[in-house]
Amino acid sequence: MAANLFEHFENGNLNAGAQRKSIASMPWNAHKEFPGVFLKNVVTGEETGGLFSCHLVRIEAGAKIGLHSHPASIELHEVIAGSGVCITDDGEIPYAPGCVTVLASKAQHEVRAGAEGLCLFAKFVSVTS
Repeated sequence: MAANLFEHFENGNLNAGAQRKSIASMPWNAHKEFPGVFLKNVVTGEETGGLFSCHLVRIEAGAKIGLHSHPASIELHEVIAGSGVCITDDGEIPYAPGCVTVLASKAQHEVRAGAEGLCLFAKFVSVTS
């Protein structure tokens, strides 16, 4: 059932006020920096005036999102399917369905997929300086 849960999200609908969008019709985009990582941009920063964005993220088996940070936003990961690990300055966080991780702005982190890959919902909320 867990693997099917991600399919429900990637084929679901976005409801924002009176606006309705098919998530299924949104394209998967290869990450520009990290091979084996694909994003479906469900809500973009452009749509929210830079305040919020959320993305379905699919990381192929053995692939990773390398060490990076987000200086202007807090990041939330909701693991939907697969397995892996999130590496932070505070240690390693095992990633499995049901895991939710909050990453502070400027927090260095890396996400590595396990043998079956990793699927998560990543959300970004802008912080003011």
